Amino acid sequence: MNYFIKRVLISLPTLLAISVIIFFILALAPGDPLSEFGSNPNITAEIRENIRKSLGLDQPIYIRYFKWLFAFFRGDLGYSFTSRSPVLDLILQRLPNTLMIVGLAYLISVILAIPMGLISAIKRYSLLDNIFTSIALFGYSIPPFFTGLLLIIIFSVQLKWLPFIYDSNLKVTDLNSFFQQIKQSLMPILVLSLYQTAVLMRFMRSSVTEELSHDYVRTAYSKGLSTSKVVINHILRNALIPVVTLIALDIPSIFTGALVTEQIFRIPGIGALLIESIYRSDTPVVMSIAMIYGILIVIFNLIADLSYSWLDPRVRL
Repeated sequence: MNYFIKRVLISLPTLLAISVIIFFILALAPGDPLSEFGSNPNITAEIRENIRKSLGLDQPIYIRYFKWLFAFFRGDLGYSFTSRSPVLDLILQRLPNTLMIVGLAYLISVILAIPMGLISAIKRYSLLDNIFTSIALFGYSIPPFFTGLLLIIIFSVQLKWLPFIYDSNLKVTDLNSFFQQIKQSLMPILVLSLYQTAVLMRFMRSSVTEELSHDYVRTAYSKGLSTSKVVINHILRNALIPVVTLIALDIPSIFTGALVTEQIFRIPGIGALLIESIYRSDTPVVMSIAMIYGILIVIFNLIADLSYSWLDPRVRL
């Protein structure tokens, strides 16, 4: 409990530093949220100035920062400069699409990568190891945008089996619409799963291979323990420590979405919202997404540290 309280107290100034960096970088970045009004002859300079004042852009940067910080921790993420909609509503509108695609893809990757890496390490240089390693190298070497375009050409353009544009207006009300949802989600999930599975599988294989050479493994075998008991009770728990760190750092990225994949398949997720907001200099949206991402990073790092003591009791000492 003392360790948990200590880590929480350390996290607070970390989050404060993150908020300062995010706010000042975005506030000082080039770009004007009112630039889209420049080509409209009906909006005079006086009107633009009044709009600027209504958005609080005429105030000193440090005052704007403290107002934004206090409002953020009250749950008020502000309003979008371009749509004038609450930022929280914009995020909640896009979040289900991101969780549906990116979250499900990462879950599939974890489920596949851990046993694949474990089997590949235990049966090194076997046919199964060669197959798993080849799949991992293929998935890791080819960038997701190329894989996405390749799948679109094969399954959408040539075979016409799957749609290449994600329909966010599709509502699952019956069996037919359910299958339509599966069809339009299949390619982006496959693209993301292939890459993440490759990364996690190679990491898992390396971690297990390193554990196999330790003395405690030979001692466990010399005591007459079966291979399954040695692997599950000894090797796996120790090998998962670095893998848990990698997973904990990756999970927050689910919130920000897959920037490239969402653009390729036209998925209206958080990643697409972030790109659109950057183009439009919509700093309240960009700041909120970046700050939430920073908070998730800190939280899941803490969860990873606490999980170490469960995986390896020696960490408690």
